[in-house]
Amino acid sequence: MRRGRVPEAPRSSSQPRSIQLPNSLAARAIAVLAVLGATAAARAADECPVPPAAPAIASLPDHRIRIESDSAILGADGDARVSGKVVVSQNGRRIAADALTYDQHTGHIAVEGAVRFTDPKLQIDSDTGSYDQTGRADFSNAAFQLYGRPGRGFAKSIALTPGGRIRLDRVRYTTCPAGAEDWMLHASSIDLNSARQQGTARNAYLVFKHVPLFYTPFLSFPLGPERQSGLLYPSFGHTGNNGYSIAIPYYFNLAPNYDLTLTPGFMTARGFDVAGQYRFLTESSHGELDATYLPVDQQTHGARDYLHFDDLTDLGAHQRVRFDVAGVSDSNYFQDFAVGSAATSVTFLERRASYQYRDSVWRVDAEFQNFQTIDISLDPSLRPYSRVPDVTARALWPIADTGWELALHSEAVDFLRNVGTTGMRLNLSPELRWERRTAGYFFVPAVGWHLTQYDLKHAAQGDPSSPSLSLPFARLDTGLIFERDDPASGRPEQTLEPRMVYSYVPYRNQDGLPVFDTALPDLNLTELYQTNRFVGGDRFGDANQLSLGMTTRWFDSTTGRQYLSATLGQTRYFTAPRVTLPGVPPTPNSASNLVGDVELTAYRNVNLKLDYQWDPYSATTEKSEVSVQYRPDDSRMVNLGYRFQHDVLDQWDGSFAWPITHRWNAVARLVYSVMDHQTIEQVAGFEYRSCCWALQIVQRRYVVNRTGKLTTSIAMQLELLGLSSVRNAADTFLRRAIGGYSAVGPMPVGPAP
Repeated sequence: MRRGRVPEAPRSSSQPRSIQLPNSLAARAIAVLAVLGATAAARAADECPVPPAAPAIASLPDHRIRIESDSAILGADGDARVSGKVVVSQNGRRIAADALTYDQHTGHIAVEGAVRFTDPKLQIDSDTGSYDQTGRADFSNAAFQLYGRPGRGFAKSIALTPGGRIRLDRVRYTTCPAGAEDWMLHASSIDLNSARQQGTARNAYLVFKHVPLFYTPFLSFPLGPERQSGLLYPSFGHTGNNGYSIAIPYYFNLAPNYDLTLTPGFMTARGFDVAGQYRFLTESSHGELDATYLPVDQQTHGARDYLHFDDLTDLGAHQRVRFDVAGVSDSNYFQDFAVGSAATSVTFLERRASYQYRDSVWRVDAEFQNFQTIDISLDPSLRPYSRVPDVTARALWPIADTGWELALHSEAVDFLRNVGTTGMRLNLSPELRWERRTAGYFFVPAVGWHLTQYDLKHAAQGDPSSPSLSLPFARLDTGLIFERDDPASGRPEQTLEPRMVYSYVPYRNQDGLPVFDTALPDLNLTELYQTNRFVGGDRFGDANQLSLGMTTRWFDSTTGRQYLSATLGQTRYFTAPRVTLPGVPPTPNSASNLVGDVELTAYRNVNLKLDYQWDPYSATTEKSEVSVQYRPDDSRMVNLGYRFQHDVLDQWDGSFAWPITHRWNAVARLVYSVMDHQTIEQVAGFEYRSCCWALQIVQRRYVVNRTGKLTTSIAMQLELLGLSSVRNAADTFLRRAIGGYSAVGPMPVGPAP
């Protein structure tokens, strides 16, 4: 039979036939059937089946439709009746049916009897179907399944438009495998847009484990991995302060470089609130705006709100600016709404705007900084100063190729506060140094001069309004690096690194200088080698001392991966230090505490870190912190830690995350204060992950530091996989609480081990 010609008289045959239909009909009738997918063989309910892949369908090279059947009847008017294992294929698309009827005048094609349509995107099984030359196609009582990703369901009718959009009426949809319909989305209609990779449902209600969860007149969800606007995973919870709560986030994919998440919620003890997160990213900047607003708190009868804005902008020409601003409506906000001992005990909120400039010589930082005091019970004289502004400039000028260089550190700050002494402070520290570094040693001597000048307001009676400090300083920093080679490979595998820093600063009486931002930090291996033992610009400690340290490292000689690092150090005072802060007596000892650090990395799945400080004169431990982690893989970890500081802190901290079964995981944390004889914080939770849904339930019990009150919270989040392409980070606090924790993703494709 030649293409485009119909025989004059009908003809029948019991042998399989091959019929070519006009190319225009092929393009219009079948090309649009390319969005949804077909049902695959069912797997057991406890397995995650591999989503079926689209079958390879042969087509003619000239894009004509190929029809195969057991028999065919062609009329003189051009109509055709084909029956008996009918298969229509064209351009990777295929329709199988018991019978097919073609109307030459209308271009209408009808298929019936066990209809199955397949294309690269989906499979449809129905009782009857039809399409015409306009490209419209319809199927009745149709089951569908996506190819390449979970997604299947049933619709009373499916209509495909010429533009490739699909409408499903009276539809049920789920991503669960056949035989495990744990959740089901019911809707009066669903529109699927393959071009936008987005689905929208009307009059939809969600059923989980045969229990209706919620109803919505409109719902959107993704058809692919790209970000899509739509509902995120709802969360449920309970706290002693707020009662039962529910929050349902909605994600707005506004543009590729900015988005918005709005989260309306309800707390039985507080009322309705709404939270928002706006994120943006441009070629020169990125940032985030977070806000929460409770119009009427049922307990305080007033509005409660929180705002945080963070932005970093690159101005080009070595310049950038940053804004980091936060604020709350009242001093009890975190105590009422935050969760966890640390979060509920916030004392200050920082507000900062900064400017940076960097080039080969200069590093300039300028910022405006102040704080909102959250703990209003704190004495005003103990609250931090505002810095408006604080300008720091550092510079380094190499002197030809001599190894000498001139360095400058300078800072100008205006300190403001409602009580006490305020004013300006200027610090200048020019320094001349020579540096020599090789693979086996380094030698860096330096001399400099330090100047501090004040311009004070509201100084105490009898104190000068413009005190100053001027003194020289000298430092020698030198060390050796010994390497022991692996006899087999000749590559280094262990180092021994002694270091020595001698510092000299003459004594100057600084008791008349104010204290705006200066403190004596805890001794550690960084502070051990500093010439000035104070942090902040109000004191420059006198020194005639030698700091000695020894470090050894073990590492893989082939990959360079470090397994062990250990350091021990101490400072010896040739002259006892005399400069102190108000109320702090000078040290009578001729040496500092011994400080040590040990870090074991990934040795047989074990990580260990130890910081230790020992007072040799009283033979007591001043400070220690040890943490051990066992982590055989990303889903299994156990952490044990101990923190101690003499007369300040004595705490044990243990946590774990561990699979219980193939689908269940347990997480827990316990922080216990030995000094207070009580549990500071405890966390216990479970996670369940199946092929199409996940559940996380976490209980926390913690002490609010500001009040000493013990409170409890319970949080639950249900994830229905396939209804959102943007995950809601319900496990954020677990990442902070449990070192090394990462949420377990959806169950792997394939059967359970």
